[in-house]
Amino acid sequence: MKKIILQPKNAIVLLAMLMVSAVSCSTPTQNSQNRYAKSFDGEKISYNVYGKGDTALLFVHGWSCDSRYWREQVPHFAEEYRVITMELAGHGNSGQHRKVYSLNGFAQDVKAVIEAVNPKKVILIGHSFGGEIVASTVRLEPGKVIGIIGVDTLHNLDETFSKEEGYKLIGLDGIKKDFTPAVREFGKQMMGKGVDQELSNWIINDMSSAPPKAAISALEEYVGAIADKKTIDIFREVKVPVICINADLWPTNTEANKRHMTSFDVKIMKGAGHFLMLERPEEFNKLLDSSIKEIIGNQTN
Repeated sequence: MKKIILQPKNAIVLLAMLMVSAVSCSTPTQNSQNRYAKSFDGEKISYNVYGKGDTALLFVHGWSCDSRYWREQVPHFAEEYRVITMELAGHGNSGQHRKVYSLNGFAQDVKAVIEAVNPKKVILIGHSFGGEIVASTVRLEPGKVIGIIGVDTLHNLDETFSKEEGYKLIGLDGIKKDFTPAVREFGKQMMGKGVDQELSNWIINDMSSAPPKAAISALEEYVGAIADKKTIDIFREVKVPVICINADLWPTNTEANKRHMTSFDVKIMKGAGHFLMLERPEEFNKLLDSSIKEIIGNQTN
């Protein structure tokens, strides 16, 4: 296959917001029966619940991802909180009958899980383009969501482009033509410098086995949302705290993000890659724990 040529900065950042993969199974930690919620269009949405507590942490994966990518977080946080993992429509164990995989549709999937579990309050944690998805969910569940934590996402809300430019940047034609090798090639560019080779191989192999139909539709819809500046509109309506835990693989423009959000802060993991929650879970979990406590503390002040 002819190698896809991507602009090094913008293309990587864009697909990094989306990446990860999945044929899948539930998170292999602790005992939890796989459950299903019904989304707005009747699609079955797979989720699992671990632990107990008034505050629920709902983990939302990125592009073509599944709940296994949170396997290092579930046992740690289930000791103190109710932990919910889920799989968006077109991913993992969830239904794959949807024709269009949009940000709003994915947000409806998250809403369906929140309503099925019915926690008193919930913090939404989204990896990659899961950041925009959880922000979209806040507008659907304003009474329950008390904060958002993004994971290597929301690097610069001011950065935008046309649909045509976005499609060219990510090499959409190549992805459509030969999905698996195209995604494998791109996946190699998202690994941290010191990432374990076995983990790197697992991520690359897994992400490239995603169902192409859902993955390509989600990609097209996401690029369209950025081009139409819908992602900026989403965050202007979000009135809860937003905290990101980002790698320094791509710079985070804090000032740009603050212009579009009521509250924004970022914590940087130096030298980490896009999958920082798997690459360096102990360090990541400490930052996630402090971010959770900041959001909860904000509620009591």
